[in-house]
Amino acid sequence: MNKIFMKMTFFSLFMMSLISINVFAEETYLLGPGDKVAITVFGEDDLAIETLLGSSGNINYPFLGEVKVTGLTVKQVEQVIEQGLKGDYLVRPNVYVQVVEYRPFYILGEVKQPGGYPYQPGMTVNQAVALAGGLTERADDNEISLFKEGDKGIKNKASFAYKVNAGDTITIDPRFF
Repeated sequence: MNKIFMKMTFFSLFMMSLISINVFAEETYLLGPGDKVAITVFGEDDLAIETLLGSSGNINYPFLGEVKVTGLTVKQVEQVIEQGLKGDYLVRPNVYVQVVEYRPFYILGEVKQPGGYPYQPGMTVNQAVALAGGLTERADDNEISLFKEGDKGIKNKASFAYKVNAGDTITIDPRFF
């Protein structure tokens, strides 16, 4: 009985930690081109949309027209849409914005399957390498470079524990024998 209780407690704590990581990521994640978002307004099915953000950074939202959303968090987008709908259209709109699909990150160089992969909040270089099929025999695991989305010209030295963000590019250099 005591072992079952311990297992249930551990499992509950583990699940709560996963949820809190995802919630924190949602609160700090900045939307950008390539993200797919869903916007719903409670009780107003006609105002529900799901859209892929383009390079303009704008979405076309009912009653509001063009709304700039890139560079904002989901909470900030909720506030912008609530303010736009409040008064003229709805008394107290309850807006919910969710990232349905994150824009990809990219991994190049000495990995078995280089390319773009779907980003997930909390992802590390180690997890990105795993998604790319692992390192090749020639890979130098001490020569990992990370180019941040906004600063592609700046090469950052990284390790396997380094956090990856959507839009980042990871390069694994070859080792010289």
